[in-house]
Amino acid sequence: MPSPSPLNADALATALTSGGSGWLVLSLAAILPILWAFAMVMHFARPYILRFLGGLTLRFGGDVWWLSYVLIRDALLTITLTLSVVFLMPNLYIGLGLPLTAPLATVVLLWAMVVKLTHDADDDQHTFQIVSVLLVIASVLYIVPQIYGLESADQADALQGVSLVLFGLTAAYLFIRFVMRLGRGREVSSEAGS
Repeated sequence: MPSPSPLNADALATALTSGGSGWLVLSLAAILPILWAFAMVMHFARPYILRFLGGLTLRFGGDVWWLSYVLIRDALLTITLTLSVVFLMPNLYIGLGLPLTAPLATVVLLWAMVVKLTHDADDDQHTFQIVSVLLVIASVLYIVPQIYGLESADQADALQGVSLVLFGLTAAYLFIRFVMRLGRGREVSSEAGS
């Protein structure tokens, strides 16, 4: 039985570099759905945070809560955008299982960030809605191909695929219900006050 040839330094460096870059990209692709979900939760928590702040009696406490919320929300969006930029490099898709629409999701997320930077999405309801729509489009462009295109393709049991579809439909129902009631809270409170 022939003994394996020893690895020289150049071959070892090449193997570590190519394997390390593949591992890094696949790790980013796996962690990004979590970051997308957290970013969406923080963005759509704005009405709840505002309602909570309205009940606080201490001005300093309200300011600390609001600044903490804005910092975490915007930091999550920035981190998600920064890590998503890696998908704009076209040679990453050769031989790696990555969502095909990830570069498009990165561009739409960039547009949402540009709208947030050029307009006041916290005080203007119309701008908040534009940013919300862009974030939903971007997250759908990343998460749906990642979960239903790549992850569910590995599932051998058809029942697990049905479970994924039913889970997705339930989440879509809750999201649509939330979006439809987004502006109703202010209408109900203004009618009760008059």
